[in-house]
Parts: sequence; C-alpha cells; structure tokens
Amino acid sequence: MSDALTNAAEFTVSEIAQAVKRTVEDEFGHVRVRGEISGYRGQHSSGHAYFTLKDENASIDAVVWKGNYAKLTFKPEEGLEVIATGRLTTFPRSSKYQIVIDNIEPAGAGALMALLEERRKKLLAEGLFARERKRDLPYLPRVIGVVTSPTGAVIRDILHRLNDRFPSHVLVWPVRVQGDTCAPEVVNAIEGFNALLPNGPIPRPDILIVARGGGSIEDLWGFNEEAVVRAVAASAIPIISAVGHETDTTLIDYASDMRAPTPTAAAEAAVPVRAELIGYVDDLGGRQRQAARRLTLSARDRLRAATAGLPRPADLVATQRQRLDHAASNLGAALRHSVQAQRVHLSRVEPRLVPQLLARRRLEMAERLGNLEMRSNAGLRKTVERARLTHDPRAERLANAAVRLVERKRALLDAIGPKLSPNALRAELRHSRSQLAPLAANLLTSVTQAMADRRSALSQSSKLLLSLSYKNVLARGYAVIKDETGNLVQDKAALSPGDAVAIEFADGAVGATIAGSPVIKKKPRPPSDGGTQESLF
Repeated sequence: MSDALTNAAEFTVSEIAQAVKRTVEDEFGHVRVRGEISGYRGQHSSGHAYFTLKDENASIDAVVWKGNYAKLTFKPEEGLEVIATGRLTTFPRSSKYQIVIDNIEPAGAGALMALLEERRKKLLAEGLFARERKRDLPYLPRVIGVVTSPTGAVIRDILHRLNDRFPSHVLVWPVRVQGDTCAPEVVNAIEGFNALLPNGPIPRPDILIVARGGGSIEDLWGFNEEAVVRAVAASAIPIISAVGHETDTTLIDYASDMRAPTPTAAAEAAVPVRAELIGYVDDLGGRQRQAARRLTLSARDRLRAATAGLPRPADLVATQRQRLDHAASNLGAALRHSVQAQRVHLSRVEPRLVPQLLARRRLEMAERLGNLEMRSNAGLRKTVERARLTHDPRAERLANAAVRLVERKRALLDAIGPKLSPNALRAELRHSRSQLAPLAANLLTSVTQAMADRRSALSQSSKLLLSLSYKNVLARGYAVIKDETGNLVQDKAALSPGDAVAIEFADGAVGATIAGSPVIKKKPRPPSDGGTQESLF
C-alpha cells in the first residue's frame, strides 16, 4: 500500500493554479456573458472597476481594467442587466475565476429604457427639467446656431426652411450624431457657442438648434447622456431640441427651452414668416395713416366749431375804440379847465409872495447852509486825518478832493452873492453831500480792510520771525559771535589774534579775546583688555 501511494505525481499549489489558469483561458479566451451587475461601487482608487455578474443560479466576478473603462460606451451601474464581452481567467491567490471585460452593452431595449428612466428621475430630482428654468425664445434672432451633422439631410432641411420663412445668418457646428464620440462633441458645441462674444469676430447666436434624424434608441443614446443634458440646462443661449422623429423622446427634450417634433419644425419655431411680417407691418402702417387722417379731420372739425363761436375781431375792439374817441373829444375841454384852475390858484397865492417873506426865507436858509458847511468841513477834516494816520494811499486824493470842494463852494458863493436863491443853495448842498458821502463810505471801508490786512500780515510775520529766529538755535547749545562793532562773524578769516568779540548764548552774552590757533587736547585712550583689538571709541 505504501509503495502504491508513492507512484502518484506530486504538484505544488502554484502548479495546479497555473494549470487551471491555462486551461480556463484556452477554453474561454473570448466569451459573452449576460447577467445583472451586483456589488458595483464605482471605480477603485487605482482606476479599475470590480463587481459581480449574476443570474438566478450563479455569479461570476468581473473586472474592468482602467484602460478599458474609459472606452466603454455604457458604464457599469448597479442592478443593470448587461452583456459583457471579454475573456475568462483565474485569480490564483484566492482560487477564483473571473471575467476580464472589454466591452459592456445593455441586454436589450428593456434595459436601456430602465436606465433611461432611472437617469430621467435623477435629473428631474435635481430640477434640470423644471418649467421655470425654461426661457422664451427670441422673436427674431439675428444669428442661429445649429448643432448637427454637416453631411446629413437635417441641416439641408433646416436651411431650406429658414430661407423660405426668414433668411437668417446660420452658424453650423459639425458633430457626430451617434456613436461613442457623439455626447462629448455635442457638449463641446453647446459650450463653444456660449463662449463666443456678442460683438466678436464670430457673432454669438441668439438661439441654438440641436438636431438629428430619426433612429433607434441605441442610435439616439448620445442625446440621453447626462453630460449632454447638463450642458443644455446650463446654456445661456435658448435651445430648441429636434432629435429624432415626433415619436422619439430624449432627455435633452426635457432640459431644452423648447422641443420640436422634427428639425423642420425647429426651423419654423426659430423664425417667423418674413412675408407675414411684411404684410403685418404694411397693415399697421395703413391703419396708422388712416388713424392720423381721422385725427386730422376731427381736429379740423373741432377747430371750425370753436372758431364759429368766437366773436369777430372788429367787435372785440369796437367798445375800446368808442371809449378812445369819447376821451379824445373831451381832452381839449379838460385841458382848458385845468389851465383855468391853475390860474385861479396862482392868483390866490400871488398876494402872499412879498419881498419881506422871501428875504426872511433867504436868511434862514443861509444860516442853515452855514451850519451844514461847518459840519461838513469838520467831518471832512476828520476823515482826511484818519486816512493819513492809517497811511491809506487814497488819503492824498481825498484831501485834494476836499480842497477842491471847499474852493468850489466858496467860488459859488462869491459868484452868486446875495442873489442866490434858497432853492439853488439847497440843490448845491445836496449835490456836494452826494459827492462827499460815497467818498467817505469808500474811505472807511478801505481803512477797515487795510487795517485788517496789515494786522494779519503783522501776525504772520511775527510767527515767521519766531520760527526763523536764531534764538531757537542758541537754545540747542549753539552761540553767536559778534565783533566790536556788533556785526556777525561768519568765518575764521574775519578774526585776528587779540580781537575783542562778544559771544552770545541763549541766556546772555559774554566778552572774549581771540588768542592764537586752537589747541585740541586729546582724551586719554582707555586701557586695553589685553587683546589685539583696541576700543573703537
């Protein structure tokens, strides 16, 4: 029994594991496995993805390497039934087999619809489909941006419909409308149009149309991608979605500002009909002209009715003309009556105008005039004296004016003599006072202003003198040297030995005599501490 057991071949664990690995990989080098994704928690920190494919009876571990994960059209999602394409292999460390997945696709349209519905609910919960987010489309856009394939029939249908309705400036951003690169190209197109400047070399569109022809759910899947929906919702430019036929629905239809059943309907919604606009404008213009004509006719009728109720211009002035004629006819008689009344009044006053009355009136006015003359002379002298004391430059001119005024008054009195009437004296006195009063007022104002200006200048000069005075310098320890005559000595050459000088300090001055050249005694150097370097001080 012992000899029989020793004839069996011995294998190590690693040899068994490698043999099993080669067998599995040779037999199942390329397989397609259908199952439900379970235990998926997203990508690992290394970039790989690990999960399990299961059905009702069994399960198999699955792994997607980092390089293949980025190439997957459909990303793994928990609970999604998929068909995974790859190869089987083993993991010797734990004696397990697993599938290394190269590609994942949903297991039929039912799985796609389930994934679409789950994604729709997620985006709906975030508010991307809310009605209040949608904006009104511009009525007449200047520039229209179209995101579609440049080679398909969709762009030709859109351009043809725009030319029929309202020719506009159209910018086309070419993209692939199906396949793996469809979603990122559509996102780049929407973001690129939004990045254009309104007044840049390429005008920014006023409205965008995202369009594609009909197809299966797999063909339209690029427009159901989450990145495309978020780009449409975040666009600052209003977007019309026209993906597929009328019965096709994609997620961007919910996020766009308007859904069109076909690309042609999107072009119709983007612009109005030019011919209808022209007809509408012409109709408005005709209605405006008719309204203006009716308003003119109505105003003319009201004006005629108003003028019919007004009196004639001749009737308006007839009464005033009659009053003028009556006053003109009575003017001669009124003048004659007024002259007669003045004559009667003069005849009554004339007996009282005797020479004695006039002489007495003249003496009174002469005495009054003398008093006024003395007062005016005294006031004039005081004004002139005050001006001279304040050194007013107009004092001389005022004095000359006063002299001329006095001479004029005397000459006038000598000229008219005793025949001067009281009225003439009063008039002359008023004239003199009127000439003197402005001069006195101006002089007083000038003297007051001059005194204020000199007082301010004196204060400023005093402050400046104190700030520049050498006394402040002496207080800091300096001294001023003056010679015998009291002149300031500014340099050494001005002094000789034996000269007497006065040295002024802050607290007083002392006398001194200049000796020979100064001798400066050096201070003794402090003893060294024994090192080679002595004190620097």
